[in-house]
Amino acid sequence: MLWKGRRQSDNVEDQRGQGGGFNLPRGGPGRLRIPIGGRSGGGMSLSTIIILVVLYFGLKAIGIDPLQILAGGGLVPGGGGQITDNSGEGTGAPASDEMKQFVSTVLAETEDTWTGIFQAEGLSYEDPKLVLFSGQIRSACGFASSAAGPFYCPGDRKVYLDTTFFQQLDQQFGASGDFAQAYVIAHEVGHHVQNLTGILPKFNQMRQQMGEAEANHMSVQVELQADCFAGVWAHFTGQKGILEQGDMDEALNAAQQIGDDTMQKKMQGYVVPESFNHGTSQQRQTWLARGYKSGKLSDCDTFNTPI
Repeated sequence: MLWKGRRQSDNVEDQRGQGGGFNLPRGGPGRLRIPIGGRSGGGMSLSTIIILVVLYFGLKAIGIDPLQILAGGGLVPGGGGQITDNSGEGTGAPASDEMKQFVSTVLAETEDTWTGIFQAEGLSYEDPKLVLFSGQIRSACGFASSAAGPFYCPGDRKVYLDTTFFQQLDQQFGASGDFAQAYVIAHEVGHHVQNLTGILPKFNQMRQQMGEAEANHMSVQVELQADCFAGVWAHFTGQKGILEQGDMDEALNAAQQIGDDTMQKKMQGYVVPESFNHGTSQQRQTWLARGYKSGKLSDCDTFNTPI
């Protein structure tokens, strides 16, 4: 992706190095760090941490992902379960580092694309904020650690991203390349589009009355639509001439690597289709490619089209 030298968004909040708290182990050996209160006397008692950890694993045992509930939508099944540690936690990063420049540029490209699409429909697009964090963060959707993976919070209309996820995407998921990373951002912005158009609020309202299987099925529809919206963005980005050969292959590979079936097979050796809440690898690739091919929002109706 030929991103250098292009406009960078002013809507990026860099909160790396400002975190505090603990990381919940996800999908493997992790680290439980007991916070030490600072001047304010903050922190959390050991008994409280134990209760939270027991509650967390209790919910996971019955197929409920607490972090996904808090986040309100993310890219990775189960909130990105393989991210169990963040060696850079609390260290922060220079405000001018290349990763922030890349994220800011991709966000700017989404702003330009969705502003144009909304204007064509007689609507006004409201730019989301993107928060860079390290280790853990508090949002309007609650507390989340880097283990949650990238997520969008409809409560404050912000995308949250611990950029160490990109390392995981490459090293653990086998999805490398800058456009694979751009797809991650575009997918979360897709959830913002769903929020602005009323799709996400309607889903969050309806799932309160649903059983687990029905809620999971609708969650898949929501996530696949966000993939399709990411494809729509890629379509218009390609028209600007800034995509390089192989960029879409990187994004499609990322979609394949983080499909529910691929992730479950990698993590536990078998798949449980009724627990899928993001879509299979094939579904995610199909809807991403569909949006990219047509560039039409009307082709992203996952609710009235067989998925």
